[in-house]
Parts: sequence; C-alpha cells; structure tokens
Amino acid sequence: MPENIVVSDRGQITLPSAIRKRLGIEPGGVLVVEESNGTLVLKPAAVVALEAYSDADIARWDEEDRLSAGERASITKRLKR
Repeated sequence: MPENIVVSDRGQITLPSAIRKRLGIEPGGVLVVEESNGTLVLKPAAVVALEAYSDADIARWDEEDRLSAGERASITKRLKR
C-alpha cells in the first residue's frame, strides 16, 4: 500500500517502520537509489568490507604483474587484430 513521506529541507526522508522491518533495514543500513522513468526505486544494498592494503603491498603486486617485452608485444599484437 502506498504511503506518503516528506522530504526535509536537507533532502532527507524517513522510511516507515513497517517497511524497514519487512525489508530488514536497520539504523546505519545502506540503500541503493535508482531513477527509472521518473520513479525512484530504493533497494537494500549489500555492503562488503574492503581490506586496506599498504603501498608496499601494491608495489609488490605491480612488480609481480610486470610483463616481459615479449609478452607485452604478443598481447598488443592480438589486441590490434
């Protein structure tokens, strides 16, 4: 059943508690908002924790992933086809 909600002067809305409970939306939860043909669609988002990597980790991966001149030439040749 449609419900009316009010947009604050800061652009905030309050989702009705019954809807939050049905969808399992808790305080601090994240939603995805999409616009589709003039309609807003809100969906609960899946949040995945990211690991923080040091500059040393990233530099090591860059070094390990370097291509030899022959590998680079082979890939470039295939991409130009």
